[in-house]
Amino acid sequence: MLLAIDVGNTRIKCAVFKEDTLLELYITNENSFRNNIEKILSDYPKISVFMVASVGKLSKNDFLWVKKSIKIYFVTHSADFPFSNTYKTPETLGIDRMILASGASLKYPNHNKLIIDAGTAITYDFVDKNNCYFGGAISAGINLRYKALNTYTVKLPLLEKSEEEIFIGKNTAESIHSGVINGVLFEIEGFIKELKSQYDNFIIILTGGDTDFLAKRLKSTIFANQNFLLESLNDLYQYQKRK
Repeated sequence: MLLAIDVGNTRIKCAVFKEDTLLELYITNENSFRNNIEKILSDYPKISVFMVASVGKLSKNDFLWVKKSIKIYFVTHSADFPFSNTYKTPETLGIDRMILASGASLKYPNHNKLIIDAGTAITYDFVDKNNCYFGGAISAGINLRYKALNTYTVKLPLLEKSEEEIFIGKNTAESIHSGVINGVLFEIEGFIKELKSQYDNFIIILTGGDTDFLAKRLKSTIFANQNFLLESLNDLYQYQKRK
């Protein structure tokens, strides 16, 4: 059994896999990380592998307490990935983006694919039907946009995303909601439209913490999977194991 661990900017997500089946999902943070991992190992004593992707603060030293019978793999830039990388500065490409590109390459090998990870930041990654990774874009996520408007202005309040769909804001709060949410939606739809004009046989994968919120508002046909990075970690391990 395998424990996939995604150390993000704001939270840590873990998933227990038995081969290709996700058995249970956990969400924790840096302060309670060890206690939660110990509980997972108690619940699933057959876990023998950790597959770790970290863009957060946790490092290999935070796993020194784990018993030696468990193999721990930190995904690094030198790992064997199932795509060719044409990024101009591959050493600066985020590990999370590389893992998402791996999962998309393994699941949809003969399609052009755009992976959108909507979390603290929104990342866009394009992989063509030959599993060649070209790059993408990075922009501020929904919560980051709300915080920026509050932090860098004198009078705008700090808001949280609203389920209400607003286009023309009739007061300051509504105007902020419209600007943030519609700005993100127009941005995503714009990326999709531009790539679809250049490539056929196209698949869009939406993942990250804001997946469900955005999926029901987007007009484009997408595969929405909030746990795609965790599944991609497991897929990458299985791929490397086969090789």
